[in-house]
Amino acid sequence: MDKRGAAPANGPASESELSKAARERLAALRAEYDPKDEDRDTGEDRDTYVDVEGGIRLQKALAAAGVASRRASEEMIAAGRVSVDGQIVRRFGARVDPRTSEIRVDDMRVVTAPDKLYFALNKPRGVVSTMWDPEGRPTLADYTGQTQERIFHVGRLDTETEGLILLTNDGELANRLTHPRYKVVKTYIAKVPGPVPHRVVRQVQKGVELEDGPVEVDSFRVVDNEPPKALVEIRLHEGRKHIVRRLMEAVGHPVSDLARTQVGPVGLHTLKLGTMRALTSREVSELYEAAGL
Repeated sequence: MDKRGAAPANGPASESELSKAARERLAALRAEYDPKDEDRDTGEDRDTYVDVEGGIRLQKALAAAGVASRRASEEMIAAGRVSVDGQIVRRFGARVDPRTSEIRVDDMRVVTAPDKLYFALNKPRGVVSTMWDPEGRPTLADYTGQTQERIFHVGRLDTETEGLILLTNDGELANRLTHPRYKVVKTYIAKVPGPVPHRVVRQVQKGVELEDGPVEVDSFRVVDNEPPKALVEIRLHEGRKHIVRRLMEAVGHPVSDLARTQVGPVGLHTLKLGTMRALTSREVSELYEAAGL
């Protein structure tokens, strides 16, 4: 498993997939580039980015992060699609520090730090959302295996709730994903007594007052309304304890089963219960975007 995340689902772009014009453009740029003189520009307006001393080449950092092949990364650089620390960089030889440089492609953050880990876990019911439990109950650590770096869970699910939990060692991202200020939406599917009438749907959509204050959902809809049960989808960005269960109890439809299916742009998809996978580089970039980073 690649701890930094696999390549995007459709795979990195290869030079053979580029248009004829793009290949000719890339060949011309390479002809101009002299690795002994990494300050040579590419024929475009010269950028003023200052190389990181001892850093690695920008195209190598992009390739290592799974964005694209090194050659396709060069094409993106030449096209002005790549920025470093807020500045467009068009030089193939530009040097960056993968640990500290903020690299973006098409204005989406690319995480290049080699020590940053990002995982998705489909937590089963009965598992405590901690890495250790004094009572000896099953924990997330029983499903995460061994990693070289310590990882921690992003938020919690109560013991009887199953579904998606993200794990990482990226503290800044984890904080933003859990803090309601950044409004990263979490999606849940709940089984409740059915049918759920339209008045309840309107009531939840309007907002429900709980003992510790009102709760406003981002969206609420009935997925299946076949008696004697119903499935409802709740999307909200706050994380008060048992918030979904308390919300549905307040409107007369207590939850019997609950699962979280999505955090921001990352979903469970085909991830089997009790298994974990590395996030792709695209998913990590989308999480950064959702968190405003």
